[in-house]
Amino acid sequence: MIEPLKLERLSERVSEVLKTLIQEEGFKPGDKFYSEHQLIERLRVSRSSIREAIRILEATGWVTVQHGKGIFIARQPLHGLEAFKEWLKNNRQDILEHFEVRLLIDPKAAFYAALRGTEQDFSLLKSLCEEYRDKASTATVEQMIKLDEQFHATIAKATKNRTLSVLMKTMTTVLFEGWISSLHIPGRIQSTIEEHRKVVEAILHRDPQGAEQAMREHLMKALRDIQASLED
Repeated sequence: MIEPLKLERLSERVSEVLKTLIQEEGFKPGDKFYSEHQLIERLRVSRSSIREAIRILEATGWVTVQHGKGIFIARQPLHGLEAFKEWLKNNRQDILEHFEVRLLIDPKAAFYAALRGTEQDFSLLKSLCEEYRDKASTATVEQMIKLDEQFHATIAKATKNRTLSVLMKTMTTVLFEGWISSLHIPGRIQSTIEEHRKVVEAILHRDPQGAEQAMREHLMKALRDIQASLED
């Protein structure tokens, strides 16, 4: 019996619980899975949490999503990097659009965070950067995605610009293809550690131009890694 999820455990548990449902309830390749509405009712979580979990399962070869028809258990036995590359190809346009917008928002967020952030903001950013580094070798990709989302959302909040902060929150809770696509690429998490460090270092030194440039380089490197995977 699957228990309703506690809110504080959502970031780590939703996708794992859906895997458990697939395995324990006898779903076979090609079977139609529960609808988003059914999963919301069953697990008592938000639609965005369910959608993010489904995206993760799709990227890792568990399910396929057919727009207008529903969620289906994957027919092909693709797992790991092979499944992820197939997901990349199927979601190429959404991912590229995601990064187009991120390249407009994130560098300027870093710029204004360096100008306007408080010592409390800086302390939290430093802590998140260190946590990301410390957990990189032991946490799941899903956990690292959440930490990355928190990092970027904290920078946006430090700008003291409510509109920018809301935009970033929307990006992390609804438009999450970019996080899934980059951090599932082998080696990208380790690269991100150093890239985040450079962003934080510039922000802590209140160097807006340096922070903007470091953030732009971080996103461009992630995008290049994604494009390389698409071409591989």
